[in-house]
Amino acid sequence: MKLETPYKDIQFRSISPADRPILLEIYASSRQNEMDLLQDWTAQQKLDFLTQQFDAQHTHYQQHYSDGFFQLILKDLRPIGRLYWIQYSGEIRIIDIALLPDFQSQGIGTTLLASIQKLAADNDKKVSIHVEFFNPALRLYERLGFQKVEEHGIYHFMIWNAEVK
Repeated sequence: MKLETPYKDIQFRSISPADRPILLEIYASSRQNEMDLLQDWTAQQKLDFLTQQFDAQHTHYQQHYSDGFFQLILKDLRPIGRLYWIQYSGEIRIIDIALLPDFQSQGIGTTLLASIQKLAADNDKKVSIHVEFFNPALRLYERLGFQKVEEHGIYHFMIWNAEVK
């Protein structure tokens, strides 16, 4: 199963150990709002914290989703985000999706999610994702037909099913 978008300038490639700096940058950008609240922390303390959190998350994902697809999102061959996903017998699980701030609110996320939905529909699968309650992208998922089915801590577990649309 291969994920593709309708846009030739948006592509995917598997991550490698050499991608750690850009993956850390993508992760850190996704936590920027939280870091802005920490007025008493120095820039170095924030970087150290984000690095530790990134390493823990990255290790967890690699161990618990060893059959997953860990991809950089490329625009004109330049990394602009990450997409981690795995396929199960009746489901595509989005493990993580994040775009650098300069590439948000341009329809790229919508296009990526629609591409995943098309891949799922073509293969008779649903799509699932965990989304933090406070994540601004929650509205995007709802707009694209994802439905909240459970709460797990600070996350909504959401499912999109082509039949329910």
